[in-house]
Amino acid sequence: MQTKYIGKSVSRVDGPAKVKGEAKYIAEFNEREHLHGYVISSRIAKGKITKLDASKALALDGVVEVFSHQNLPRLAWLDLSYKDMDAPPGSPFRPLYNNKIKFSMQPIALVVAKTFELARYASLLVEVEYEVEPHITNLEDNLDKAQEASGMRFGYEPPSSRGNFEAAYAEANVTLEESYFHGAEHHNPMEMHATTVFYEKDDTLTIYDKTQGVLNSQHYVAMIFGLSKDRVRVLSPFIGGAFGSALRPQYQLFLATLAALELKQSVKVVLTRQQMFSFSHRPITLQTMTLGASPDGKLQAIRHAAYSETSQFENYLENIVNWSGKLYSCDDVELEYKLVKLDTYSPLDMRAPGAATGVVALECAMDELSYKLNIDPLELRLRNYTDIQPGSKKPFSSKELRACYQQGAERFGWDKRNPQPRSMQEGHNLVGYGMATGIWDAMQLPARAKAVFTADGKLTVSSATADIGTGTYTIMTQIAAETLGLPLEQVTAQLGDSSMPLSLLEGGSATAASVGTAVMYVCQKLQKNLLKLARNLKNSPFAKAKLADVLFEDGNMILKNDPEVSIALTTILQQNDLKVLEKKATAMPNLLKQSRYARNTHSAVFVEVHVDEDLGTIIVKRVVSAIAGGRILNAKTAHSQILGGVVWGISMALQEDTFMDHTFGRFMNHDLAEYHVPVNADIRDIEVIFVEEQDKVASPIGVKGLGEIGLVGVAAAIANAIYHATGKRVRDLPITLDKVM
Repeated sequence: MQTKYIGKSVSRVDGPAKVKGEAKYIAEFNEREHLHGYVISSRIAKGKITKLDASKALALDGVVEVFSHQNLPRLAWLDLSYKDMDAPPGSPFRPLYNNKIKFSMQPIALVVAKTFELARYASLLVEVEYEVEPHITNLEDNLDKAQEASGMRFGYEPPSSRGNFEAAYAEANVTLEESYFHGAEHHNPMEMHATTVFYEKDDTLTIYDKTQGVLNSQHYVAMIFGLSKDRVRVLSPFIGGAFGSALRPQYQLFLATLAALELKQSVKVVLTRQQMFSFSHRPITLQTMTLGASPDGKLQAIRHAAYSETSQFENYLENIVNWSGKLYSCDDVELEYKLVKLDTYSPLDMRAPGAATGVVALECAMDELSYKLNIDPLELRLRNYTDIQPGSKKPFSSKELRACYQQGAERFGWDKRNPQPRSMQEGHNLVGYGMATGIWDAMQLPARAKAVFTADGKLTVSSATADIGTGTYTIMTQIAAETLGLPLEQVTAQLGDSSMPLSLLEGGSATAASVGTAVMYVCQKLQKNLLKLARNLKNSPFAKAKLADVLFEDGNMILKNDPEVSIALTTILQQNDLKVLEKKATAMPNLLKQSRYARNTHSAVFVEVHVDEDLGTIIVKRVVSAIAGGRILNAKTAHSQILGGVVWGISMALQEDTFMDHTFGRFMNHDLAEYHVPVNADIRDIEVIFVEEQDKVASPIGVKGLGEIGLVGVAAAIANAIYHATGKRVRDLPITLDKVM
């Protein structure tokens, strides 16, 4: 029987190193002496620096330099035309470029000293004075300044309307129009952003950077500082969470590299938790959903309009309204997406960007419509179900959403729901049942992998991709072990190094499909090479064998039609006088084939909430999330991904909100004491169902991705459950007890 690892609940191969503290994160690389940089942040949101005096700081013994716009070296190439792999349209922010302030907590100087403590203390001695200009940071007060979203960005699809919404809406028997608001969310991974730059001779740099794409950081440094890429090596072996915050090079990478090159010494820069709030957040968004339906629940008209924030210097774009044109059958759809420029840093992709926000409005509106129609919310979705993507008219490469509905509802006990709001109670708690649908894109990106098989039977596979905690090390190991038929312990996966084969950004739930396919391909190349070598052996029983005639199992090559005939893979190398066999492979998406299909993951989320009738406190008692995400590579890590997504959905619905003080133009609750995220006591029962789904169109390995789909739909299901429990509809996330009261 062939060795099987794919799909099994294999524990993380990097788990022991993390538990023992052997896995180093970016700020922990201390093997060589280095200086420490501390960032000074702006106290105003808009204006200019009129004075910056670092003399008192520089007078301290051990303070090496204070970098600012006043002494920015000419070695930095800050070309406006430069774009990183995840940059939105516009002009990327350039740290220390001049004395202008574009957002609160903008980095305005870097103090470099022999210790972190000294650098931080010295920062207090730098005297800064400003000329303040009026700023705008309130989205709702500036909707009149909204502009049509425009520009090109990878993954962004301009909204596409169809049919005649106005005419269809006018003819609809049942109509609904409501607005939904979602405040800013910040990523807040446990590991703060950090960069450690080890300066080598001749301005060669070895950089440890918190990034979801080492090649992106390498490209950034090379372009900005005018260095050839062979003089810049970027590594990011372990990441303590990112959730999208590390897709773009953040300013600590620029500052640490600048200091290292100018001082010709190694430098480390670690941002504080407060400084983590100075960039990258899910944008504040106001949405209006307008639905028209027939008395039997068939959607006749959909209009989804969104106003979202962006910075003054970039147009951050994400697919917010598009999902309303894809999820349900409807011929007349109008989609509108506008941006309001504010004096803040550009928003940035955060887990399920666009969908996590847009699907809340759509799925809450569908729930509201179900009550107007007196139709069960699940039944309403089934009546508008489609196996052909509306608009494009393309069939789905696979779509087991109907099975998600069925299995999720059965496991949850949806049929026990009393449809009347405020009709179910348990003690002092009002009980509510709610559900929602989730959708995300299934993507495969170009990727390469390398495999090295040695005469001692060990296999090493590598790719420049990242593991942000999702289990990439583990699934690469599983795929390689199963493909070449080796014991798991004889396979090592390496990643997070710009010297390794190409992999684009780790994001969008595309890594398993992209890198996983490349790993499978390169191991298949090894299979072919090993068979060729075995054929050439003297009196070889494999002389006429084709690849389809052999199995790779337990380190052996075996004839399928005669299992007694086998040869150890190590013997093949030894008898060919080879110590090592090395191959590289590239996995490119089959664009011609994939373009004929709509490729998405889907989910059905069912939630039970308990709301205290007197206090308004909300407990998410249980969640059942049914997922259709293609082939599951690792049942344990996949389950963990969905659990994490559900926890974040609970947090998004009930807790996470970054408060802007518009007087100062600053996010005020910029620490984990006041920015609320769930703790263990907030989370109760979560059950995950993986619906069986076959899909070789989305990716040759059958994977569709899971990172995002676990979050999408959860917040909407909770909001819908709260309405069912209380009879009060809250359309402003997060739903806090004061809003319920």
